[in-house]
Amino acid sequence: MNAPWLSLIGLGEDGADALTPAARALVAQASLIVGGARHLAMIDADAERLQWPSPLTDALPRILAQRDRPTVVLASGDPFFYGVGDLIARHVAREEIFCVPAPSAFSLAAARLKWSQQDCALISLHGRAFERVTPHLQPHAKIIALSWDETTPARLARHLALRGMGASRLHVLERLGGPHERMRRASADAFAFDDIAPLNTLAVEVEADGDAPVIPLAPGLPDDWFEHDGQLTKRDIRAVTLSALAPRKGETLWDVGAGAGSIAIEWMLSDPVNRAIAIERDAARAARVARNALALGVPEISVVNGEAPQALAELETPQAIFIGGGADEATLDFAWRALPPFGRIVVNAVTIETQALLADAYRKMGGELLHLQIAHARPIGRFQAFEPAMAVTQWRAVRR
Repeated sequence: MNAPWLSLIGLGEDGADALTPAARALVAQASLIVGGARHLAMIDADAERLQWPSPLTDALPRILAQRDRPTVVLASGDPFFYGVGDLIARHVAREEIFCVPAPSAFSLAAARLKWSQQDCALISLHGRAFERVTPHLQPHAKIIALSWDETTPARLARHLALRGMGASRLHVLERLGGPHERMRRASADAFAFDDIAPLNTLAVEVEADGDAPVIPLAPGLPDDWFEHDGQLTKRDIRAVTLSALAPRKGETLWDVGAGAGSIAIEWMLSDPVNRAIAIERDAARAARVARNALALGVPEISVVNGEAPQALAELETPQAIFIGGGADEATLDFAWRALPPFGRIVVNAVTIETQALLADAYRKMGGELLHLQIAHARPIGRFQAFEPAMAVTQWRAVRR
């Protein structure tokens, strides 16, 4: 087993004075010290210095060339909590890494506010899409978020106000842990701070109006939350479909014939680390999928503008596949073969021709074949009657 040659050392705003004797010794012995300009300025050492380039991955060849020579990477707080630790650990064996963390910004913010971290959503808006905060905006939720820069607090305040959550309380915590630490609070609809430090952490206590568009924790978002041209898996059928797809943490979905992207979007909403690839042959609809994903807080969705089955050839292996539009024999056969063992497939059909295709798949591959019929009450004169929507035949199966 190789001895650790790469040390990840967490720094706070209190700088090198707060380092443990062991961490100071590692810095003193280093032949190369890597970090941001702010962190490098805190360290008094004679070693060669490398400021993080953009992107960070450009520094990896230089770091890896140091193998077996003492090297230090400086990071904010805890390197393995939304820090550089994950990037390093993907390229350096864990037995070659030694980590000395400092309190994270999340820990410091929770300590200042007297909040229990386990009761908070802990997210990063630094280097990540801002819209990822949207699914976390639940009534009475507490959120601690790393800001991108000094503009993030005002942007979040506007976002809350536009979503009927203007009464939410925003705590802006600047330069936590250092001599210039500052904490201020304002409601989202009265937020007016204009002298915020670039290094800041946000804490939010969410208060939502009764009609605020809170993203539910169960599948089946309202149809009118999606921009669409009619090509949309409707709410009730969508809830049944997602139940059949059975999303699990960290899995990838192919949504073939995505339309408005509702299935792919709700798949991603089921867990923050889930991935979805929406395949749509119509360019206008493909662009619409991306807009819907952004509006509903899953901007990382992957949209492929192409026709199945050709567009499926180079995609990463999925754990589940949904075909909601354009199911034909070639696409169904390709999708089935693309699934790994125990992968799931769900196909919805409304035409007689596609229903016949699913009946044949059911005979050959097994699974379940369902007939789904939804009816909604509609006025007829002075009375109400149930008006049936177009029936859906659904085939669902697990590849053994």
